[in-house]
Amino acid sequence: MLFTSFSFVVLVAVTFCFYYLPPLHRWQVPILIAASLVFYMVNQADLLWLLLLSISVNIVASYLVVYGRTDLRLFHATWGVVVNLGILCFFKYGPLLSQTFLPANSTLGETLSALPLPVGISFFTFQGISLVVDTYRNRDVPRFRSLIARNLAQHAQTVFFFKAFFPQLISGPIVKAHFFLPQISRKYWADIQWENCFRTLVVGYFLKMVVADNLKDHTMLITYPYFEGYSSLTLLGLLFGYSMQIFADFAGYSLIALGLAGLFGYTFPANFNFPYVAVSFADFWRRWHISLSSFLREYLYIPLGGNRHGVWRTYLNLMLTMVLGGLWHGAAWSYAVWGFGHGLALALERFVDQHIPLKSTRITQVIRSSVVFSYVTLLWLLFKLPDFNHVVAYCRAIVNNVGKPHDSRVLSLILLYSLGVVGYHVHYLMRSSESHYEPSTWEFVGCGILLFFIITNSGSAGTFIYFQF
Repeated sequence: MLFTSFSFVVLVAVTFCFYYLPPLHRWQVPILIAASLVFYMVNQADLLWLLLLSISVNIVASYLVVYGRTDLRLFHATWGVVVNLGILCFFKYGPLLSQTFLPANSTLGETLSALPLPVGISFFTFQGISLVVDTYRNRDVPRFRSLIARNLAQHAQTVFFFKAFFPQLISGPIVKAHFFLPQISRKYWADIQWENCFRTLVVGYFLKMVVADNLKDHTMLITYPYFEGYSSLTLLGLLFGYSMQIFADFAGYSLIALGLAGLFGYTFPANFNFPYVAVSFADFWRRWHISLSSFLREYLYIPLGGNRHGVWRTYLNLMLTMVLGGLWHGAAWSYAVWGFGHGLALALERFVDQHIPLKSTRITQVIRSSVVFSYVTLLWLLFKLPDFNHVVAYCRAIVNNVGKPHDSRVLSLILLYSLGVVGYHVHYLMRSSESHYEPSTWEFVGCGILLFFIITNSGSAGTFIYFQF
């Protein structure tokens, strides 16, 4: 069930009506749980049991960390994290490991290769890990401990809601337990921030339906063997278009999720902060997929030692974090290479900043921002073409197809639909230069224009790119 589908609009509308009925206020959380189950079943009913298993593991592990034997708290937290990771690794990476390490005709290899990929497993697994780890870390903190109900049924309902809340169930943002659990309370119609929800939803749907869904019909030419016949400039234009598409697609989803959560009285962390204006690779990762970046930093990079054990250990921790972050995105070695590429860029940048400090001027910022964007865009090729041979062939075509005629139509349409993302970032740069920013009437006029384009110029419906992760 896509956020852009009519059936989803109906689900949200019906849920919203029941949710705010005064006689049903005490049933608000169960109503959202029921809606979330319907949402997941429409997407992948045959694997609902896996979501329920994951939720059950986290219910038991987090409860035992607080109310089990004190000498077994670490044990319960450990097995909770291990089981979460085990489920993720088995279903998501089983096919990859079997293809890499097992004979092609082995029974086990065939079984693992046939495993289905559960929708949203990377996201709800990381949220489960967040719950178990946060509970263990804050087991003796009264304010957090009070969020873990003594009544097991009440605790089960809280965890179920935390992991399954439908706006973020399939593609995030990855909401941490210590951020979300304190928000669980009775919500009221009068508390809805209508203007913020409206702006967020309109911009999110515009990025997805007008920008991403139109660009996808042209960036499909990046796939093998279509790209081989196009000129170098056209191939570079296609890469630029895909960079715009993947941002519009994922940022659009995240904004829609934030807007939907706001309608039900909940706040999600921002997942994007205009990443294509980043002036460094570190800045890019503070702006792109923020919930994943902060999760990896808090639950992986820092526990590995962060930058506390010397220069080379810092570089190693950085590389490990980014490679594993790359693999989180998909069960193919190309994603690990993508993570390695970003880790290498971060490490080199850290080295240069420490040993060859450059004076920051407007010109150097523009140059650095251009380098970051170009490098990030080139690495997106590993997302679009998981097969290394195709990546190499695409790069070879860029070099060899200089003399071929350009496809002006494709380049023009890519540029046209990319203007939405460019304008989105330009608007940010304009308003960030102001000392105090307040939404103006013109912003709502702009939202009206975006709504007009959504109605009149949406592309054909397509699944969100991050659904596959």
